Amino acid sequence: MKKEYDILVIGSGLGGLVSALVLAKEGLKVCVLEKNNQYGGNLQTFSRDKLIFDTGVHYLGGLSKGQNLNRFFSYLEIMDELELHKMDEDGYDRISFGDDAIEYPHAQGYENFVEQLSAYFPEEKENLENYCEEIQYVCSQFPRYHVVGKENYNEEILHLNTKRFIESVTQNKTLQAVLLGSNFLYAGDSENIPFYVHALTVNSYIQSAYKCVKGGSQISKLLIRRLRQYGAEVHKHSEVSEFIFNEKNTLISVKTKSGKEYAAKQFISNIEIRSTIKLIGENRLKKSFLNRVLSWQPVSSCFSVYIVLKPRCLPNFNYNIYHYSSEDQVWNAYHYHKEAWPETYMLSSTPAKHHPEFAESLTAISYMDFDEVKQWENTVNTVVDEHERGEQYEKFKLEKTERMIDALEKKIPGLKHAIQHIYTSSPLSYRDYIGSYEGNMYGYMKNSDNPLKTMVSPRTKIDNLFLTGQSVNMHGILGVTIGAFNTCAEILGKETIDSRLDSMT
Repeated sequence: MKKEYDILVIGSGLGGLVSALVLAKEGLKVCVLEKNNQYGGNLQTFSRDKLIFDTGVHYLGGLSKGQNLNRFFSYLEIMDELELHKMDEDGYDRISFGDDAIEYPHAQGYENFVEQLSAYFPEEKENLENYCEEIQYVCSQFPRYHVVGKENYNEEILHLNTKRFIESVTQNKTLQAVLLGSNFLYAGDSENIPFYVHALTVNSYIQSAYKCVKGGSQISKLLIRRLRQYGAEVHKHSEVSEFIFNEKNTLISVKTKSGKEYAAKQFISNIEIRSTIKLIGENRLKKSFLNRVLSWQPVSSCFSVYIVLKPRCLPNFNYNIYHYSSEDQVWNAYHYHKEAWPETYMLSSTPAKHHPEFAESLTAISYMDFDEVKQWENTVNTVVDEHERGEQYEKFKLEKTERMIDALEKKIPGLKHAIQHIYTSSPLSYRDYIGSYEGNMYGYMKNSDNPLKTMVSPRTKIDNLFLTGQSVNMHGILGVTIGAFNTCAEILGKETIDSRLDSMT
């Protein structure tokens, strides 16, 4: 006999887990289904040589007391148990270009942010202050960005373009590039992307920047622990393969690949929006909605190199490095020339447990088009060390790895001698493990000319089916968390969610 739940959540990415927990806290009977062996979507980690590596979450912002993510996580009852390490306050991100040895800092705290960059651009102090003011203003215009308050989007702000705004703030080309230097966090399109995406992303880290000790998977583990405490069920190896509707077009249950059936009153899909559409069936949706979603362009994917270092060989650095081959490369960094790859990369390090002044591992990430791995797109691999993609694929990864190491050696002379082992992830790895379309990092490209095109309501045309996750509106830990609370507000009512969150102040 099939069980019936109040809420069934498909996919255990952050959006699914947060939605599930908010609803379980309200006493609803909740079940989460995950297709893979590991919960958490982009929060997943993996272990090599007894070291932990993150797949998606390399650092978090807005987690100091009173800040927005701290308040959301406090309501979810996971804040106090998170093991966090604060990054360098005078430069949690450092931006560098070409052969120039200068690493320009992005500092924590708005006054400090201005002060640290003013040391390199003394004549730009007022412009930097204006930039910081505008970022904070734009963030204040977004529903739930400040946890409670603000009902609707400010349409005018949605159309503000990043390139035009940055050029209006300063004429200094180097400073423009420095301010855009962490655009890896929204996939590198600073020419077309709405300024609100830049502002929402950067603001959190300027407020406060932390790394998760032992990786981002501790967030999903804590959320699942809380879910179970509230009586929710969470199942892995449970890939939903079919939606079952009644004659009134109401979703009544789902079937998994193994043949199990799960019935519920309401459903939340936290999986890739195109996969959700397939399960619903195109005939049940409006053509205009279908055409809009299927016309979205995925943001770029990436190629990641994970380096295990020999003990006590390289000093640890408590910040991220964003390196570009030139200042011009910053504007749309995801466009690259294959022969010059990697033209940009993000580099981070992890301190050794017993000798934290030294790094035990490095992670380097650069953009990669799905086209580069398209010839292997019909292979699927979620089993460690399986090489069924063949020799050509291994050769491809090796060549990319060598190029990345050559690029990093210029930044860290002597690196090659400090390497013990190397592991990699390609766009296929991200597609297979995380379920994103073509392995994209953050959902779909947004454009300031038509910002509403890629915004989707959490409520679907199927009365009891809701959406959440990074392919619905904003990406990133904060964006997806806010999105999950908005999804729950559609189910429980905005007043209920607001009153719960208000109680946290």
